[in-house]
Amino acid sequence: MTKSLLDAHDAILSDLDGVVYAGPLAIEGAPDALNRAQDAGVQVAFVTNNASRSVDAVAAHLVELGVTTDAEHVISSAQAAAELLAAQLPVGAKVLITGAQALADCVQAAGLTPVRSQHDEPVAVAQGFNPKMVWEDLAEAAYTLADKSVLWVASNTDFTIPKERGIAPGNGTLVGAVATATGRQPQVAGKPESPIFTTAAQKLGSTSPVVVGDRLDTDIQGGNRAQIATAMVMTGVDTYQSVLAAITIERPTYIIETLEGFFEPYPQIDVEVTPTGARAEAAGFVAEVKGNELTLNGAGAEVDCWRVACAAWWVAHPDVHEAPKAPEVFNRG
Repeated sequence: MTKSLLDAHDAILSDLDGVVYAGPLAIEGAPDALNRAQDAGVQVAFVTNNASRSVDAVAAHLVELGVTTDAEHVISSAQAAAELLAAQLPVGAKVLITGAQALADCVQAAGLTPVRSQHDEPVAVAQGFNPKMVWEDLAEAAYTLADKSVLWVASNTDFTIPKERGIAPGNGTLVGAVATATGRQPQVAGKPESPIFTTAAQKLGSTSPVVVGDRLDTDIQGGNRAQIATAMVMTGVDTYQSVLAAITIERPTYIIETLEGFFEPYPQIDVEVTPTGARAEAAGFVAEVKGNELTLNGAGAEVDCWRVACAAWWVAHPDVHEAPKAPEVFNRG
């Protein structure tokens, strides 16, 4: 019997926004797919950059959507930020919270003292996403960070977040506002940094995990940095076109249309370097790269077409550190 993609892994480290849900609503089929994976003996943990909710609240939301899980299987960037601060500060040190109560709770649990005003003389600022944040909150952080000795840690720098009505500004836009006002840049605790992923894998005792996410610049880059296999799912922010044009560190191991893709065989793609570029073939498609031109021939599933296209393009352009010019794609299938 042909093996599925999931057979190669013993754990899924899943993003939330854009993978499991968009806002309060589940992405169609996602809860069932994750439960099915667990029924097959594959552990599932949730690694989220959302620092506005506690792990208990996140777990409760997932359960409401039909996912079998608990708070022990949720790892948040708020936890990662608190741990990063605790590693650099003495016990009881005051930390200005620019974010939600969930971030303050994690900071307190790490042995530090959360405060809300510069007048409390904090020695650090912890900044995380809070949909109710107002200008005064950002200003308080800027006033505090005018002192260069004050440590600044951001839970994450996602510029966008998928919601039920579309794509909205994320924590990165709020961090950017403070950075513009202060001329400073924070340490970043969550994705795309690798510790949040390695911590999750170790917590599960996993030896062959796979990170699944909808964002190249956080989920995929972070998993790659942690040297963990990565799967790009096309239900959130990034598109097939952006995956094709990804820089090297953001190129996923796998591309799946939905989480159901874990239960399907993944095609073996034959790739070769040619005198003019590269050639890839699989699943009824042939992709050829010549310079900045990508030619596709064949017919079949859209996801297979893009898998083959990406394989050829990436082999032809193996070492890319800045976003390249998008290739000209000619589909002759």
